[in-house]
Amino acid sequence: MEDMTKTYTQIVKQIEALKLEAEKLRRKEIDGVIARIREAITFYNLSSADLGLDVATKGRAKAKAAVKRQSSKKPKTPGEIKFRNDTGGTWGGRGKRPQWLRDALNAGKQLQDFAVK
Repeated sequence: MEDMTKTYTQIVKQIEALKLEAEKLRRKEIDGVIARIREAITFYNLSSADLGLDVATKGRAKAKAAVKRQSSKKPKTPGEIKFRNDTGGTWGGRGKRPQWLRDALNAGKQLQDFAVK
């Protein structure tokens, strides 16, 4: 049994050593890739917009798409309140239960204790 533990321990150490070696090689390769990308960007005089990295352009496009999505939807009407606690917390009975209700139920309260009459 002790031989298995020793062998297992050796393998675990070997795995850790290989992980470290792999990470060093990965980092070296990434450094090379980054250097080649920088060289190409400089050579072709590329901008962040050329690469699709322009945040302002993306932000405007997302905002336009959001407005378009919103205008095609029906306006939401507030749901009926079916449950309420003493501190003003409410829940309509749809979707995830609010934290105040989950806490109260976990403390032994019943759902009907909070029903709006």
